[in-house]
Amino acid sequence: MGLKKYNITQNRQFFSILQTSERTQTAMMTLKPGEASGPLENDHPQSEQVVLLLEGRLLAEVGDERSSLEAGDVVTIPAKVAHRLTNDGDIPAVTFNVYGPPAY
Repeated sequence: MGLKKYNITQNRQFFSILQTSERTQTAMMTLKPGEASGPLENDHPQSEQVVLLLEGRLLAEVGDERSSLEAGDVVTIPAKVAHRLTNDGDIPAVTFNVYGPPAY
């Protein structure tokens, strides 16, 4: 198995899987102002998700909790917990996500 390298500055799509291994998966997501990651019912039945906000602002809804996120904030979303991320700022919100085990 060789070193797999990916430059995250090259990706600004809504959602892209970057790398997948046996135990983890990385992805990028870009949400325009007002855009959400999906319905609140969204969950990952087998995978935990770590979300690092690189740019912008987000409203994170995880289960019954809500929190505002700013660039540099990181949250962990447990497996089987409904969640949604909504860009409540004025610029695109860019996240780097890690799933363990892979969700997609």
